[in-house]
Amino acid sequence: MDGKPANRSEEITDEEWLTVNEFNRDMVEDYLNNQVHLSPKSLIAYRSALRIFFVWVKNNLHDKNCTEIRKKEFLRYLNWLAVRGFSESGIKFKKSSVSAFNKFIENFYEDDYPQFRNYVTSEMQIPKTGRVYTKEPLTPEEIEHLCKVLEEREEWQKLAYVKFTYSTGCRRAESRQLLKEVVNYTPKRKMVTIIDENGKEQEVESVSYKTHEIRCKGRSSVGKVRHLQFGQDVMDTLKKWLEIRGEDDCPYMFVIKQKNGETHQVGEGTFNDWCIGEISEIVGRRCTPHNFRRSRATNLVCHDHRSLETAQKLLGHESSETTQIYVIREDSDDADEAFI
Repeated sequence: MDGKPANRSEEITDEEWLTVNEFNRDMVEDYLNNQVHLSPKSLIAYRSALRIFFVWVKNNLHDKNCTEIRKKEFLRYLNWLAVRGFSESGIKFKKSSVSAFNKFIENFYEDDYPQFRNYVTSEMQIPKTGRVYTKEPLTPEEIEHLCKVLEEREEWQKLAYVKFTYSTGCRRAESRQLLKEVVNYTPKRKMVTIIDENGKEQEVESVSYKTHEIRCKGRSSVGKVRHLQFGQDVMDTLKKWLEIRGEDDCPYMFVIKQKNGETHQVGEGTFNDWCIGEISEIVGRRCTPHNFRRSRATNLVCHDHRSLETAQKLLGHESSETTQIYVIREDSDDADEAFI
């Protein structure tokens, strides 16, 4: 057997990382510190992949030094990833991350380890998992059912995450930036004209809130700053979650409580675990964090009869390839029609 498996999460906690032998930890940090060409986002991905690998090495290869690992042992790791449910693309990235790390050792530590060779080779085949995941959006009925079950189970943090992420149509990296302070913000009220399901114009009140500045995906390496917009139902759920959570010093909305009692901001991998785990089980099919973004846009247009322009503003799209929209009828970036 391969010993104690690591968590399915694409995130290894700092506590777990400290259980890896010091030599491997130092070599990983040296490698990452020398990757000046990588964006901050890419560095996070490489750090995560290498931590997963070396926790596996600790659990399955007696925590041996990275310079002593052999090809057949790495093949066991690739098979382990497949068994643990990683997609073929996920396995491919983790393979390339270890390969890049090994090339770094060859180039920077040639004098120290002259016999070391990169054991990750191009002829190594990625295990065929056969997992082809559809990108079918969640229907309004599925979203409603999911929220109802999470509420019945009193999973308040997961419920708050689902409602906020779906309402704003944001990405997982954006959800984790949400601060507790938003529950003290005042609502924006505005009368908007919509087209109802019968094709008639109707004037209704829109009630929504905007977040603090959140760094979102953009063309530059640092992305763009946006104020995400969400509705009253989300605000009520956020307040409920904080009421249950109680007092702590962490300013972020979505958190992990450590064994030592400290509370820390969640990593993106936590949202993956929630979605692929309990949330997928409730929905009855595979769900990922990005599903909520896709579902929000689809449901706004196809079920709520809102304009593509409203969906574009809500999601913050700029490219015509993404939004298929160029014409903006007003200067406002608000998506008020989405919150009635």
